[in-house]
Amino acid sequence: MSTEPLPVPAVASPEVIEIERALTRITYLSTRARRHDRLMALAGVPLDRAAVALLRQVADSEPLRPGELAQRLGVEASHVTRTVQQLQKSGYVTRVPDPDDGRAQRIQLTDAGREAIDRVRDAGARGMQLALSDWTPEELGQLAALFHRMVDDFLSYAVDEEGEQPSVGA
Repeated sequence: MSTEPLPVPAVASPEVIEIERALTRITYLSTRARRHDRLMALAGVPLDRAAVALLRQVADSEPLRPGELAQRLGVEASHVTRTVQQLQKSGYVTRVPDPDDGRAQRIQLTDAGREAIDRVRDAGARGMQLALSDWTPEELGQLAALFHRMVDDFLSYAVDEEGEQPSVGA
């Protein structure tokens, strides 16, 4: 079912401009190679950024077909295939039969993969805890709630390349 894309406002409010600026800064800081290398050293996990992104996605919604992973990560299927092969050789993921289609396979974390992503997440959370140590629990709760609300709203109103709006909860 196709719906008309939402009209783009002529001018963004000053608050939205500041939110966009802050998100740009956060994105830049969180995707720097040095930060990734430090995080991997703290976690004791020798993986590149693409492999960590794939592991995070599988951990949050496993098991998935490679094509579903590519779509969720916004990359080409061949990129996922190469990364899955790397992670499979390292013992972090395995391929399991798709219960809905015996010809297809899904990607699932192994125990080593679960342990690795838990260590990565723990190292990241500890760093964030240090950075936000002066915030009150109430402020942290408000920030978390607002971030989740923002992501949910982004997903609800996102328009894909075909101009179709996904349904809520998609």
